[in-house]
Amino acid sequence: MNIYDLTAEFLQLQELLEDPDVESDEIKAAMDDLNIEIEKKADGYAKVIRNMEGDLAAVKAEQEKLSAKKNLLESGIRRLKEDLQAAMTATGKRKFKTDLFSFNIQRNGGADPVVVDVPTEELPDDLVIVTEKPDLKAIAAYIKNTGDITFAHLGERGESLRIK
Repeated sequence: MNIYDLTAEFLQLQELLEDPDVESDEIKAAMDDLNIEIEKKADGYAKVIRNMEGDLAAVKAEQEKLSAKKNLLESGIRRLKEDLQAAMTATGKRKFKTDLFSFNIQRNGGADPVVVDVPTEELPDDLVIVTEKPDLKAIAAYIKNTGDITFAHLGERGESLRIK
């Protein structure tokens, strides 16, 4: 029997408890048996969850290793390109071909980059983007202190299963 069937049976038994014509001893025995079944299923679920958590940890560790290797490769590529470009610039060979590759130093496309030389506060207001967002911690404190919920309210905390 799967967990869904067990849950459905448990709910049916709870409804029978409310029926005065049904013997409560019979229902109690059936519920005890059902509780044991649910506990066995829960153990099985927990074993599968723990196994998957182990797999997840291994995947995360491998991801970190691959990410570190990716960063090393990107850094190596960038350094080799910078060294080659510096050598080409120093020797004045900005464009040439070999039997295998073509090499060319050229300007990047797009708009000229803007470098701001002063702190943002010193720029005219029409040249600054201001982003406003609510201070959720301050709003929560305000609601707790005043009870005023005219513009916001505290939501429900969620629940989650803990397996120890």
